[in-house]
Amino acid sequence: MRRTGPTVRPAELSDVPALVELRLANAEAHLALDPDVYRLPQREAVAHHFTTTLTDGSGRDAILVADMGGQVVGMVEVLRLPEPPAHQILRPEPSAQIHTVVSGTARGRGVGSALLDAADRWATENAITSLSAGIHHRNDGAVRFYRRHGYAPAGTSLNRQLSG
Repeated sequence: MRRTGPTVRPAELSDVPALVELRLANAEAHLALDPDVYRLPQREAVAHHFTTTLTDGSGRDAILVADMGGQVVGMVEVLRLPEPPAHQILRPEPSAQIHTVVSGTARGRGVGSALLDAADRWATENAITSLSAGIHHRNDGAVRFYRRHGYAPAGTSLNRQLSG
């Protein structure tokens, strides 16, 4: 029997419960990576975010889902970043940050790759020329995955924690 890959489509309001579960499962995994950086968001706040984004109507951002056998098994958000203000030295470049989540049961089945391909198409169709993915340095699997898809380090982000 031939295994078929996922169908990737724009998320719908009926997908919100599945999107919430994916986000919360992803949060749990990230808490294990670094509880000083990550948190478990409130279910209601996550549901509100997805509902608001899906009903926004502006087309500014995208939420795409991977469906296998009628079940949502992954998602990617493409969130457009603001251009730098005119007084800053950075060149304006239409860019977006992506957030990809694949359920544990669907990993290794091409779901993440299909989601990234769909995100690339959506971004290109919407005149976005650069995508970024903020990955925690301890998330080795995600770092390898994104590198396989052409993502590379883009500078260094330095942080300093202030007491108070």
